[in-house]
Amino acid sequence: MAENEQQYEFSEFSGEFVDDGVMVIIGIYRPAGTNGDWTLEVVDQEGYSTVWDDLFATDREAFEEFLATIQRDGIRSFLDQSIHTVH
Repeated sequence: MAENEQQYEFSEFSGEFVDDGVMVIIGIYRPAGTNGDWTLEVVDQEGYSTVWDDLFATDREAFEEFLATIQRDGIRSFLDQSIHTVH
């Protein structure tokens, strides 16, 4: 492994999430060994990634934002899109 390769700590909220017959992978992570803010990323079944621009103070806040997005826009909002970011 290269010296400058970043290592990440993943939240317990990370993992598979299924709703309405659609499965996505939730990644909630931060640089390992830090108390930094958390990044929220959702990867769909085709491997397309949605990453939030904003960071979250806690992993729970990141997960709650994911759930709010599902409730507001539906899980299918993550499908069939190229890599994009959410503000």
